[in-house]
This record gives sequence, C-alpha cells and structure tokens, in this order.
Amino acid sequence: MLRQLFKFFYKCVLWFLVLSFFWILLYKWLPVPLTPLMVIRYAEGQTSHTQTSWNHDWVPLDRISRNIQLAVICSEDQHFVRHNGFDLKAIERAISENKKGQRIRGGSTISQQTAKNVFLWPQRSWLRKGLETYFTFVMELVWSKERIMEVYLNSIEMGKGIYGIEAASRHWFGKSAGKLTKDEAAAIAAILPNPRNYKANPASHYIQVRKAWIVRQMGIYGNLTYDGK
Repeated sequence: MLRQLFKFFYKCVLWFLVLSFFWILLYKWLPVPLTPLMVIRYAEGQTSHTQTSWNHDWVPLDRISRNIQLAVICSEDQHFVRHNGFDLKAIERAISENKKGQRIRGGSTISQQTAKNVFLWPQRSWLRKGLETYFTFVMELVWSKERIMEVYLNSIEMGKGIYGIEAASRHWFGKSAGKLTKDEAAAIAAILPNPRNYKANPASHYIQVRKAWIVRQMGIYGNLTYDGK
C-alpha cells in the first residue's frame, strides 16, 4: 500500500515538474492573457455584485517607459538586476523587523512577485511560498531579466480592476505607458503595496511622500541596464 502511494506521489510530482516547466517556458515568449488574481477578483465581484471585469492591455517592454521600469525597481527591489531571484539581505531585514513587532513586510523580489502573480494565488501559506520559490527559481533560469520585468509590469494589479502598466497609465494619467514621466511613474510605483486602496492620481499625502522618496531613489540609482552592472 505504501509503495503504491509513493509511486502515485512520485508520478504526481514528476508530472507537475514537467507541466510547470513547459508552462514557464511558454510564457517566455507568449503574452500572459490572465492571472489567477484576475480570476479571483472577477469571482469576488460576481459574488458581491460589484466589479465583474478587468482592464488589461499587454504591451511589449520596448513600449513601456524606462521611467516606470526604474521606478518599480527603486520602489520594490533595488537589487533586481543583480540577484538570482532572491534577495537574502532583504529577507533577513524583513524577518528582523517582523520579530521586533514592526509593520509586517515581506522580502519578496520582483521575480518572486511575478511568480506569485502569474502562476499562483494571493493568500499567504507555506505551500504557496514553497511553490513561489520553485517558480521563481525556474523563471530565473529560463527568462531574461527583461522578460521578467515585461511580465511583471503587464500582470500586476495597479488599481481596482486595473492590471498591467498600460491600463494603469491610461487610467491614472490618460496616456500610454511609453509616455510616463518620472513623477507619473513614481506615483504608480508608490501605490503598488496596496493598489486597491491607494490612488496614483490624485495622490494622498502619504502617496506624495512615498512618490518623492521613489524619485530621489531613481536619481541615486542612475541609468537602468539589465546586464547586472
């Protein structure tokens, strides 16, 4: 009996690894049409009889302003171009702050956030964190940093029913993602910790302060390149 269970478990794991690898490989080239979060939000809207659709327009990275690319790096993951998917120092800082009873924060990189948004569900659990680690590891092996950024900016939630930078740019500033200024990019990056409750425009005092910090970080960071230098 135990031997049969072991064989069954082994086959399940093997099939998961094979299918998930090809899923990740497929998204190396193809646009991501929807994410689990989009489906979850849609179902929530159906249940509560509120929002039942989403605004999502995929655009390639070369049509996305470098300002927003730099803004999210400065806001979310300043070591993005140099790490292999995991920022151990950020994780250590998050654990330390959480143990001290300070505000709960994560140490997730842009790569981890991309894995979570594209392949997994939003609720926290050890299972999801383990799968997030696996998907992040394989993504970093298969995708380039530019592709991770492209998928990230096209998939994350940037407002109620707003997914991806093109939809966010048109919603918040009435322009395409390729025309975002430094201040506009920083405003959108500033709302990412809680995009359903914050507004990029008009921005609250808190978002204004956060935006100003991101703009300063962008100036310190300098020119963005994806070669890890």
